[in-house]
Amino acid sequence: MKKILQRLLLILIALSTKKVVSQDIHFSQFSETPLLNSPANTGLYNGYTRYTLNYRNQWLSMGNGFGAAFNTGALSVDAGLFKSNRRKAFMGIGATITYDQAGSANLRNTNILLHASGILKVSKRSVLSAGLCGGIVMANANYNNLTFASQFNGNYMVDNAALNGENSFRQYTTADVGVGMAYQYTKVRTDEDHDDIKQFKIAFGAYHLNRPTQDFMPGSAYNLPMRFTTEFTSKFDIKDTRYTFAPMGIMHIQGPAFQAMAGSYLKYRVTTGTKITGQKTIDALGIGLFYRTNDALIPMICYDKGDLSIGLSYDVNLSAYRTASRYMGGFEICLRYNTLANSLFQSRKEFQ
Repeated sequence: MKKILQRLLLILIALSTKKVVSQDIHFSQFSETPLLNSPANTGLYNGYTRYTLNYRNQWLSMGNGFGAAFNTGALSVDAGLFKSNRRKAFMGIGATITYDQAGSANLRNTNILLHASGILKVSKRSVLSAGLCGGIVMANANYNNLTFASQFNGNYMVDNAALNGENSFRQYTTADVGVGMAYQYTKVRTDEDHDDIKQFKIAFGAYHLNRPTQDFMPGSAYNLPMRFTTEFTSKFDIKDTRYTFAPMGIMHIQGPAFQAMAGSYLKYRVTTGTKITGQKTIDALGIGLFYRTNDALIPMICYDKGDLSIGLSYDVNLSAYRTASRYMGGFEICLRYNTLANSLFQSRKEFQ
C-alpha cells in the first residue's frame, strides 16, 4: 500500500499540469554550463574550442517506490570564429544537447539548441557579447509503467491489466528560443613565471521566449514559463602566490519559482607551463563550497590539467525534504576539454 501511495503522489506531482508548472533542469557546477546560463557566453572564453560533458544523478534516496531517480545530462561544444588580436570583434558558435529522465514512467525531456553570439572588444580590458539560441524540445515517456487508483483491487494489490480510465498520453516536440547579453573585464599581469589574472563576468539570459507548449494529453496543454538567469563568475589570482580565489553566483527566475546559488572556489596552482610549452597552461587543484537557497549545501572539488578539467560535487540536502532524503541530494560530475590559447609561438593569437 505504501508503494501505491508513493506512485500516486509522483503522478500527481508530475502530471497534474493544472497545478504544477514545469521548471528547467539545473546543475550545481553552473560555471561549467555557460551556454545554459546565457547564449552570450558562446565563444566567450580563453581558447578556441570548448567541449563540456555534465552528468547529474539526484534523489536516489527516494527509493524504488518513486521509480528511477532524476538523471540529467548535458553535452555542449562552442568555439570562437575569426578570433585574433588584430580584430576587435569575432563570432561565437555552439550547440547543446540536454536530457532529463525521472519517475516510474521514465519521463524524458530532450533539448537540442544551436547558439550564436557576437563578441566585441570595447576597450583594452572589456568585452561585450550578445547571443541567441534556438532549437527543439522533445518529451516522451513509457506510460505503461504507470499505475492508477482505478487499478487498485481493494486487496492491497494493483491489477496492471485493469483499465485505468485515463486519457491516452502522447509525445510532443516544440520549438524553443532564447537570447542573452554578457560583459567581461580582464586585467592581466605578465611575468616570467605565469600570468596573474583578475577577471569577472556578468551574463544575462532569457529562455523560452516563445513559451513552448507542453501537451501530454488532450486538455493538458500549458505554456512553459520564460526563464530569466543572471550569472556572475570571477577569478582573482593572488599576487606572488600559487592561489586563485574564484567567487561566483547565479539566479534563476521562472514563473513563480526563484532560485539562487553562490559560493567560491579556492584553487592551488600545482605547476605552471613554461614560456615555450604554454605560458598560461597550469595544473591546479581547487575546492569549493556553495549554497543553493532553501535547498542544499554543496561541496565541490576540481582539477585543471592544462586543457583538461574535471569537477565533482555533491548536494547535501537541507530543505524540508531532508527528513525523507536523509540529507542526500545529488551527485554531479563535469568533464571539460578546452583548446586554450597557450603558447607564445602558436600561429593563432588569443583574444585578451
